[in-house]
Amino acid sequence: MTEAAGALDAPLAGVPGALAPLLARVADALVEGARERGGPVPAGGPPAVAAAVRAALGRTAAPDVGVGAENALSELTRLLAAGASDPVDPACAAHLHCPPLAVAVAADVAVAALNQSMDSWDQAPAATVIEQEVVAALAALAGYSTDSAGVLTGGGTESNLMGLLLARDAGADPMRIFCSPYAHFTIARNAMILGLGADSVTTVPVDAESRMDPRALRDALESYGGRPVVVATAGTTDLGTIDPLADITAIAAKHRAWVHVDAAYGGGALFSRKLRALLDGIQAADSIGLDLHKIGWQPAPAGIFLARDRDAFAPLAMSAAYLNPADDEEAGFPSLLGLSLRTTRRADAFRIAVTFRALGIAVLGELVDACHALTEYAAAAIADHPKLELLAPPVLTTVAFRYRGSSEANARLRRRLIVDGTAVVGRTERDGETWLKLTLLNPYAKPADIDRVLAAVAEAGTLEARR
Repeated sequence: MTEAAGALDAPLAGVPGALAPLLARVADALVEGARERGGPVPAGGPPAVAAAVRAALGRTAAPDVGVGAENALSELTRLLAAGASDPVDPACAAHLHCPPLAVAVAADVAVAALNQSMDSWDQAPAATVIEQEVVAALAALAGYSTDSAGVLTGGGTESNLMGLLLARDAGADPMRIFCSPYAHFTIARNAMILGLGADSVTTVPVDAESRMDPRALRDALESYGGRPVVVATAGTTDLGTIDPLADITAIAAKHRAWVHVDAAYGGGALFSRKLRALLDGIQAADSIGLDLHKIGWQPAPAGIFLARDRDAFAPLAMSAAYLNPADDEEAGFPSLLGLSLRTTRRADAFRIAVTFRALGIAVLGELVDACHALTEYAAAAIADHPKLELLAPPVLTTVAFRYRGSSEANARLRRRLIVDGTAVVGRTERDGETWLKLTLLNPYAKPADIDRVLAAVAEAGTLEARR
């Protein structure tokens, strides 16, 4: 029986020697939990997972008497790992949910332990400069000049919101947004959040490769008399499709349109010499959103928002006496408060800085290329499989396909694989039909891993087709 925890069992993270034994417990429990899970996802589905969690937590998740730090960490970390959908497992390939690099996770421990907040220099002296340097490096990689600026965000949703917000405030209302029908759903939702309404979004027809058609965009902008905003997608969630950025930015420039590029997924192609050309034209966009917790192998969140002109952030400029008084800034104490929608923010740029310094862009590019090669292998295997059908050739690291059966069979087989703990396969729809997808973000997965997942899909599909 464990002893009840007392106040002395709760040292602060900065106390010498406090972290090491606890982190050792976490590392051991992660291994134990993964071993207990035995696959990409816990078997049994929602009821089994809920029962395991409630049994481990007991009568309440907030007991009056605790069990002690090491016991709690061991018990609950093992529970979390055993009940995880684990992107490290090659059969966990449903979402834009990457397995993080060990070096980035270790760096995240330092971030959590120091608990810096990025809303004033005196709360995060070194971290403020690190964020500025990381943003500058990413801006340069995207082709922006030193006149640009940016900030770490919670991900693509926040970055898209900032792009539309700054676009709205860059000129007079009304504002109409033009995007592909495959643009991320947060474009329409953010338009509503900004008070523009869902009707402010106009979808532009796409070509045979599901990319925004530049001629259709030109026609749409010519027929619109107001102030346009164009959202180009560099990496759709379904197919990884990248809109023709160079054509779009050139057409938009003739109509004085603000261009925001949602590169939350495809922005990782900037690391790759092989795939970088897919993003030609991104340097002419007014703003860009990137997510390094997709292609970048960072723990979430690792979103970045970039604006080509730092003056675009003027609408966010605020002065708070307790954070960034004017005389402090004049004295050389910089503040990032006027770049973000948030006040308290973690020092999330630190793990990116550590990753860049540890690996360099060249190695990150090799990881991107490994995932892309695996995706091309998967597409070829699907095309050759008698029971599977390929939707379209892959662009980045996503391949959409289906079992040659009904939509209902494909939906059921996906759930069967999850409940059995065999594989986590994604799902989407085209023309009212259910399709499956693999999003391959584990650069160390092998072709044999893909073969096993596809065999499992075919077997589950055969079973469901008989129902």
